[in-house]
Amino acid sequence: MDFTLSPRIEEFRARIAAFVESEILPVEADRSTWDEHENIGPEALAALRAKAKAAGLWCLQLKPETGGQGLGKVGMAACYTEMNRSIFGPVVFNSAAPDDGNMMVLEALGTPEQRARWLEPIVSGAVRSAFAMTEPHPGGGSDPSMIRTRAERQPDGSWRISGRKWYITGAEDAAHFILIARTSDDPRYGLTAFLFHRDQPGWEIVRRIPIMGPEEHGGHCELAFDGLTIKPEDVLGGEGKGLKVTQVRLGPARLTHCMRWLGLAGRCVEIAQDYAAKREGFGVRLADRESVQLMLGGLAMDIEIGRLLVMRAAWELDQGRFARKEVSMAKVHVANTLHRAADIGIQINGARGYSKDTVLEWIYRYARQARLVDGADEVHRMVLNRHLESEGRGFFAWPTA
Repeated sequence: MDFTLSPRIEEFRARIAAFVESEILPVEADRSTWDEHENIGPEALAALRAKAKAAGLWCLQLKPETGGQGLGKVGMAACYTEMNRSIFGPVVFNSAAPDDGNMMVLEALGTPEQRARWLEPIVSGAVRSAFAMTEPHPGGGSDPSMIRTRAERQPDGSWRISGRKWYITGAEDAAHFILIARTSDDPRYGLTAFLFHRDQPGWEIVRRIPIMGPEEHGGHCELAFDGLTIKPEDVLGGEGKGLKVTQVRLGPARLTHCMRWLGLAGRCVEIAQDYAAKREGFGVRLADRESVQLMLGGLAMDIEIGRLLVMRAAWELDQGRFARKEVSMAKVHVANTLHRAADIGIQINGARGYSKDTVLEWIYRYARQARLVDGADEVHRMVLNRHLESEGRGFFAWPTA
């Protein structure tokens, strides 16, 4: 495996880095541009998105025929990390969750008609989207087989949806939804993915769930379905193929989270280093204290391990493989590294780190969800153990040509 970036990818990475430095970080530093949920406000976002489009830095992850640049997963890893040097970066480039994962699964599995109707408006930035899978107890969370939201086929071939979803990211601002519902009790082919628009009757947002925050645009919502009718042409991937849809979407989506989280972890190191270089106590700069050097050195090592795990998983995906164990390893390690990075950044900055004078406390609160979203740490470790049991020493085999 050679993770040397091609000249084309390196050019995009460098241009993104320069854009974040000159355009996004000044907006992030101006609290008047933030919305009430501690995300970038709509006016500031629209202005930056227009600049990103004009600079040719828009939806880089998609295929050229879809409106992107076809970077591949390895190229995305390099560019997404640069984007998330700012807490507002990914959404500016239309590479933020959940739109990012939704666009990729629609691109991969949508029919030409579905891509024209449901994908192109997200690509253009005209609408936002959401992925409705997670349910309250006793429904499905990390285990999709527990999903209880049902889709009943009607005499005219349409589907009638009933059930409940919650913690649906972005739902309040979303216009296009992908919904996972049960169409039979078959353990493997019992789920189906459906597409619907927010203006269709038969469903409602019960509440925007208060969370520790900060929040993505559109929050995390609880949804109730009572008679939503979906036409046969709005089934994504085919009846009974909902589990495949979740696999196609969630594997790469987990990895793109990791790509972005590495950018945030690096930002924490930047803030900590800058403060440690200036702050003195008891006649010694913090940067000269061994304890601080050990914290930052260990953190730098963990971030580099995360980069290598992400690149390995990205490379596997680019080879056309599922990379389940590689993605799981990256997800667990990078999520925990981000949490440590924010914690160490706050510790080195002291009271300043605990305040809102820097984005460290923002990242710290955000980082806690990283160990839960797209599969809790424990679920991914269970996945890794299953691979270990089935592969034995082969678990550690080197890739071969």
